[in-house]
Amino acid sequence: MTTLLLGGRVHSPSHPDATAMAVRDGVVAWLGSDDVGRDQYGDAEIVDLAGAFVAPAFVDSHIHVTSTGLQLTGVDLSTTTSKQQCLRLIAEHAVAHPGRPIWAHGWDDTAWPGDQAPSTAELDAVVGSTPAYLARIDVHSAAASSALRSLVPGLPAVAGFDPQRPLSGAAHHLVRAQARAHLTAAQRDDARRAALDAAAAAGIVAVHECAGPEIGGSDDWQELRATEHGVEVIGYWGEAVSSAAQARALIEATAAHGLAGDLFVDGALGSHTAWLSEPYADDPGTCGNCYLDPETVTEHLMSCTEAGITAGFHVIGDAAVGAVVDALEQVVARFGAPAVARCGHRLEHLEMVSAQQAATLGQWGVVASMQPMFDARWGGSTGMYARRLGVDRAAQLNPFSLLASAGVPLAFGSDAPVTSIDPWAAVRAAGHHQTEGSAISMRAAFAAATRGAWRAGGVRDGITGTLVPGAPASYAVWDAGSLDVVAPADNVARWSTDPRSRVPELPSLDLSEPLPRCLQTVHRGVVLYG
Repeated sequence: MTTLLLGGRVHSPSHPDATAMAVRDGVVAWLGSDDVGRDQYGDAEIVDLAGAFVAPAFVDSHIHVTSTGLQLTGVDLSTTTSKQQCLRLIAEHAVAHPGRPIWAHGWDDTAWPGDQAPSTAELDAVVGSTPAYLARIDVHSAAASSALRSLVPGLPAVAGFDPQRPLSGAAHHLVRAQARAHLTAAQRDDARRAALDAAAAAGIVAVHECAGPEIGGSDDWQELRATEHGVEVIGYWGEAVSSAAQARALIEATAAHGLAGDLFVDGALGSHTAWLSEPYADDPGTCGNCYLDPETVTEHLMSCTEAGITAGFHVIGDAAVGAVVDALEQVVARFGAPAVARCGHRLEHLEMVSAQQAATLGQWGVVASMQPMFDARWGGSTGMYARRLGVDRAAQLNPFSLLASAGVPLAFGSDAPVTSIDPWAAVRAAGHHQTEGSAISMRAAFAAATRGAWRAGGVRDGITGTLVPGAPASYAVWDAGSLDVVAPADNVARWSTDPRSRVPELPSLDLSEPLPRCLQTVHRGVVLYG
């Protein structure tokens, strides 16, 4: 059966003026004009696009599916503007669901007056004896009620514990695991489906799940694998290994795509747990946390490279990035750069990276899996980054232009539930970086959220993530208004913007205009949404 889409605007490098697209057996069969399409595919099923914009579907290169769904189905604190409002929402939820454990996410004390997180006593006052878990926006610390804390034996002796302040590090991981254990199978299943449905409604056909023993655990990962849904899940398991045999065995046991994702070298800037080479500007007594020592980092990379398996780490602070780059240098010295590049090793977040480090990562083919919405939310001279690091250091974060110019493959995602599932917002954020000289063109950003994310997931056929004949028919249809030439501002890198490159136009992504609205999402010819 052939489907012929007519009367649209098709984003295709091979046919930049195409208004029609034919799909047969889940594959793009033809692109061109409406009249030629009607003549060539007279017996096809006709879909009238009515001027809508058709583009390759998005891929989210970093997500936590169940946690994202728990935010969608539970208590969302991401829009709270004060500690009092946060506690009020929790109190209302507790009254509406008496005796039911509380899972909440998204509070950000840096956006509140006084910059104060909820204390244990304040939380107990509104939830009483109910176990309550309130993850901070970055999910690297959490407020927890006394009832939940009491379920973890020996918690006061664990690193990251504080009797009143939010828990971090190992203490946070233990409490989070206990909170998750109190969720029913139905709650978890509802959450996963809600997250995958939200992805499909946002024009996303595949997600990279960053799983691991300290994130959702093996049960959560296996339950996600067993969930039947049209959105494709490419999974990574964040657990360190010490030999090639162990790496192969772990891949076989988990059926993960690689031993990468959120294998934590450090934490997050908002929670003061990202590992820095110099102290935090607003907390001079700490340089953050190192969760994975350099020897273990090197051992993991050596083992995975020998086994031909994708390795990778969560790295945010400059000390964490430095430890991984130093380890990669040793791996390259032993196995050679081509062997490293073939593995497709990846670094998640990679927010603090120098020009020299970018150059070497580009030479070794290491993928940067990044989240442009981090800069949109926390960047700028007055944002959270500037408060944590000072304006000068903060201006060096998330340097998309630097990495792209050094040849580092970019893949964009949301890190949901840390930021929302909104790929066009991520593309726009990368093109409107709050630091001059760090943005990339909208076209380069769009490529990182489509082709680049497929490549980061190991699909390197050169056509997946595009709309050309022979490519998988994975696309989204958008109400997108007018198309722009997307001429870059003076502070935006200028690759892929010359019309002679035959790179098709994109919708206008000006900050003052609404983002495109998804009308339909299709993956390999199967409608997922709309």
